[in-house]
Amino acid sequence: MLGKIEKENLELNLLLEAILKCYGYDFRNYARASLLRRANLFKDSIDLASISELIPRTIHDPGFFSKLVYNFSITYTELFRDPGFYKQLSTVVFPILETYPYIKIWHAGCATGEEVYSTAIMLKEAGIYDRCTIFATDFNDSALATAKAGIYRIDDMKQYIASYQTAGGIHPFSNYFTAGEHSVTMAKDLRKNITFANHNLVLDGIFGEMHLILCRNVLIYFNKELQNRVLELFNNSLVHGGFLCLGSKESIRYSSVAGEFAIVDERERIYKKKYSPPGVESRE
Repeated sequence: MLGKIEKENLELNLLLEAILKCYGYDFRNYARASLLRRANLFKDSIDLASISELIPRTIHDPGFFSKLVYNFSITYTELFRDPGFYKQLSTVVFPILETYPYIKIWHAGCATGEEVYSTAIMLKEAGIYDRCTIFATDFNDSALATAKAGIYRIDDMKQYIASYQTAGGIHPFSNYFTAGEHSVTMAKDLRKNITFANHNLVLDGIFGEMHLILCRNVLIYFNKELQNRVLELFNNSLVHGGFLCLGSKESIRYSSVAGEFAIVDERERIYKKKYSPPGVESRE
């Protein structure tokens, strides 16, 4: 007889197969413990007794599926999250990007967009934003709608201002948003070069000829097989000499593409695709 954990894993397998067949979303190579926890939290929040009870509602109700997929996606983010990263991005990477007449940037797994706007602000302060096209993608349409609107809670701004200053920001942060009673809206001139689009890292193809790819704190939710597949996607999407930026708990070390990249800053997880013209002095 199956124990509780075995039953839950069986139920989760059936749910993931139903999602794949009905909607084309493939969560089978996401970190199992994280998915199991999120499935249990979601079924508890709507007073269901088991994960298996999610299956018929997912199959027959696209609206219910939308709520479930939002629960499965990780949308936690903030403006200037890990400010030391943005300081290094400006100091080490942007001087190389500045040598290109036209700069293409892909922010994969952008969630609700705060980190995209953080990058845009630093590009503007470096004087190269107007030469940039930024593709900000996620598979969660609800999160993308928030990102595109660029409207965030005013209660968080004190923390964001402090992070911006730690990241080396040089202007009053109020230059970059309009404040309302309960929220702030990011400035229109920050959004003009950003294209928000649905893209599924598990199923969709490459964004070609990128000079910079940022995908921070996404790979930690994938198993090793899916991490390698996504890293191969990024490698194939970058120009030679292009930069890849991951989250603080992520690394290309021991991955299938480890030999394709040089380390620019291991602490901040900044890597450079090899076989490039002279530029940043990388550390192997």
